[in-house]
Amino acid sequence: MTNEQHPVTAADLTLEEKASLTSGLDFWHLKGIERLGVPSIMVTDGPHGLRKQAGRGDHLGLGQSVPATCFPPAVGLGSSWDDELIERVGRALGVETSIEDVAVLLGPGINIKRSPLCGRNFEYASEDPIVSGGYGTALVRGIQSQGVGTSLKHFAANNQETDRLRSSSDVDPRPLREIYLRGFQRVVTDAQPWTVMCSYNRINGVYASEDPWLLTEVLRDEWGFTGLVVSDWGAVNDRVVGLPAGLDLEMPASGGRTDAQLVAAVRDGSLDERALDLAADRVLELIRRARAGAGAATGPLDVDAHHALAREAAGRSIVLLRNEGGLLPLATDAKLAVIGAFAEQPRYQGAGSSLINPTRLDKALAEIRALATGEVGYAPGFDLAGEADTGRRTALREEAVAAAEQAETVVLFLGLPARLESEGYDRTDIDLPADQLELLDAVLAVNPNVVVVLSNGGVVALPFADRVPAILEGWLLGQAGGGATADVLFGRVNPSAKLTETIPVRLADTPAYLDFGGDFSHVRYGEGLFVGYRWYDAKGLEVAYPFGHGLSYTTFEHGTPTAEVTAEGDLAVRVSVRNTGPVAGREVVQVYSSLPGSAVQRPPRELKAYASVPLGAGESQEVRLTIRRADLAYWHVLADRWVVEGGDYLLEVGASSRDLRGAVTVAVAGDEVVLPLTRNSTIGEALDHPVAGERMQELLTPLMADLGELSAIVPDEEAAAAMLLGSPLRSVAVFSRNGLDLAELEQLIASTHEGATS
Repeated sequence: MTNEQHPVTAADLTLEEKASLTSGLDFWHLKGIERLGVPSIMVTDGPHGLRKQAGRGDHLGLGQSVPATCFPPAVGLGSSWDDELIERVGRALGVETSIEDVAVLLGPGINIKRSPLCGRNFEYASEDPIVSGGYGTALVRGIQSQGVGTSLKHFAANNQETDRLRSSSDVDPRPLREIYLRGFQRVVTDAQPWTVMCSYNRINGVYASEDPWLLTEVLRDEWGFTGLVVSDWGAVNDRVVGLPAGLDLEMPASGGRTDAQLVAAVRDGSLDERALDLAADRVLELIRRARAGAGAATGPLDVDAHHALAREAAGRSIVLLRNEGGLLPLATDAKLAVIGAFAEQPRYQGAGSSLINPTRLDKALAEIRALATGEVGYAPGFDLAGEADTGRRTALREEAVAAAEQAETVVLFLGLPARLESEGYDRTDIDLPADQLELLDAVLAVNPNVVVVLSNGGVVALPFADRVPAILEGWLLGQAGGGATADVLFGRVNPSAKLTETIPVRLADTPAYLDFGGDFSHVRYGEGLFVGYRWYDAKGLEVAYPFGHGLSYTTFEHGTPTAEVTAEGDLAVRVSVRNTGPVAGREVVQVYSSLPGSAVQRPPRELKAYASVPLGAGESQEVRLTIRRADLAYWHVLADRWVVEGGDYLLEVGASSRDLRGAVTVAVAGDEVVLPLTRNSTIGEALDHPVAGERMQELLTPLMADLGELSAIVPDEEAAAAMLLGSPLRSVAVFSRNGLDLAELEQLIASTHEGATS
């Protein structure tokens, strides 16, 4: 293995050894080949921290893990919209992974937030593929810069936890490509993760672990992926079917059972040994890469530096949703009442496979008191465990109200207890617990100066949004979230995060409301392309807070944007942004595109580029953003490929999907698409065909002469023409009685197949 001139390949292995390499040694380790010096390597859970079990680990991988920095999960860090910050966090994750001699950190997860009910949304970045793809690319680059690998997951269309091990995501080609695969494509082509993890679910009836279209045609042949495909833990349905489809490694160990199935299949001829060779070689290459990168970072871990980075990242993850009357930032000498159990019992990460054992844990109450010079009272207000009886709940509420009455300002921590959201199951609503909402009402009745700080992994409804002057969406912020919250409350950090998902008014407004969860292990993606803000904008629905929204303690002015097509065919967008307020801040500039009069169905606008821009008070900067030509393309279901439609694209630049400050139109040349005609092509399509259209005009002249007779049964000749042009070519014999040459028509149809492009 260490001889670079003669590395071990599948050709050096016995059949049994090759099969053994393609499944795990145990829960976290890959097998080696001792006689050839091929070592075993370790992979382990992430992605917002290292979850390495001490010792050998248990059979379920659930035992205590070594201390590691718990950075903000994707729901928080993604809200920064700052790829540079995300990459820095990735580098820190890579350092900790390398120090612990782990070869691959299992993440990032970039699945689309199709519904706010998904129990694992805290591990995902956005409802939009451009944001998800940017987040994933930055994290992969950062982690892999330290000589360790990543595992991009969960590939693909894994958007719920309900029935996740067998449910089929039934999704049409355009949304599958444009929404659910586009982010994965960005990460693979831009960052080449060492591994991609296939998901549990089926896609249009086929298990992801057995899908040659997904794992080979799309991932490798189209996108150029060069790494290894690993199963999610327990996702393999049939290893003999999955391996030739493109599944290289089954995890965790199967005790040799499925290895023996591969050996038997090769020997009976039902599995081509070359497929096994290919998978074994990919495993060997992963082990080589891991050993080459081993020792890139050595301990001991700089716990303080990584905690400081976690605090910076958490501060950049907090979204200021509302700040009426400039209640925030708070004066340090203000008399405060901190209310809510989350202030002392922080909810800082999600449950399940990404659960991190933090190196330390900040609590918001202690951090607020550390920065404040005035009096800071505290009352828990509610029982996080949900075990308090009526009497105890009443006492907790009365204590909180008493504290609120004595304070100038109340900082009220509300959120979702850990039991309400986790990997493995989905939520049934988006409501905060009733006792918390009752507490809020009681506090507001005695003190209107309330700042609500939310702790939640998934979106929650905000029925009180117009009654509370200030709201901080704190998501799950990692181990330093308490300190970061105090930083934002007192203005040591100017909030700059923006929503990467829409906060709806009610669950019934959400795109997947009627289809989420599915029936009989099938989930119909009936909303199609209209996921997240695309849905709300197309329907003209009111939302609590729109995609891309986030306030600051300063204000920003956007100039008039300009745009041009570059030599590479991309769109270069420029816009001047000025900080018009009194303090330094950071603006996330967002560019949305639309194509008025498009020939295909499109959302009213779609995000195509963004930039996080730091500006001092009064400072201006010209911001340059690039929209990739590929990101303008839609999936042409007939040509079965990406196509850029030509036309005048409207580019809108702003601070959210519903706060658009300027617009510019730019002409984009389209891709030529020549589709072959068939007997079911319409007469109108035949007349417009770029190859056969001219001759079709001549050939169909006798048919057009029948319009007069046809108009006798429809309102007028214009209606008759519409009826005729919309009819398939196979029907011309029915319509025509004027000597149409049907034989030549068939020949002309056949001729279009020779010059067609797809």
